Order: sequence, then C-alpha cells, then structure tokens
Amino acid sequence: MTIPTIREISPTSEADLLRDTERARLRALVSADIDQARQLHAPDFQLITPIGVALSKEDYMGAIASGQLKYVTWQPGDITVRLYDGVAILRYRAQLEVVFGGHKIPLSDYWHTDTYENRDGEWMVVWSQATAIR
Repeated sequence: MTIPTIREISPTSEADLLRDTERARLRALVSADIDQARQLHAPDFQLITPIGVALSKEDYMGAIASGQLKYVTWQPGDITVRLYDGVAILRYRAQLEVVFGGHKIPLSDYWHTDTYENRDGEWMVVWSQATAIR
C-alpha cells in the first residue's frame, strides 16, 4: 500500500487531514506534550490571545512547558476548513478551561482562527487567534 502524497489527496480528505492535525495539536497542548506541539507549530508561529497579546512559538511553548499556561480542557466544535494553494484557514468554536499564572479561567466559549501552511509536505500552524465569546 502506498501513502498518497499531499498533492494526490482530494480536497475533502485534505480538509479532514487538517482537522485531524488541529485536533492532534490541541491534544498536545492540553497534555503539555511540548515535543509533539513543537512539530505542529511553524518556527515563525504567532498566537494572538483573547486579550490581544502576541506570543511567539518560543513564548507559547515556554509558557506551557513551565506551567505558566495550563490548558485544563479544549473542546473544539465542528472545524471549518478553507483550502488554498499551500495554505489552509481553519475556524471553529471551542470551549476552553485554562489556568494562567495560577489563576483559573473557567470553562468559556471562544472562536479560533488558525492559518496553516504546507511546508515540505507537512501542514504546520503559523498563525492562531482566539476571540472570547461574551
């Protein structure tokens, strides 16, 4: 059995691959599996938090590794995918519970928008933005 290359995958299965990749990223972040999380985030990754703070990949991974940022739960809803040539935009609503700097932020709803790029046949998240739903 041969594994299809990224160009041989249909748009539907490619969108499913991206959904699976995003869910794997979320599992890695919740479990604080930094090695796995690093593989799924591009070197130039940037997160814009719900309060408008920009975090680089190193800032983000460092906060999770140190326990400064701890995801208790991250439950994504249906993930919508828009595919372009080598770029994908994912958007979904999720419920998150997080501890930041020792302060528990209760389970709340957020919108997430993530931009992925295909780099050398691998999808990696490059930009992520979370918006709190009030």
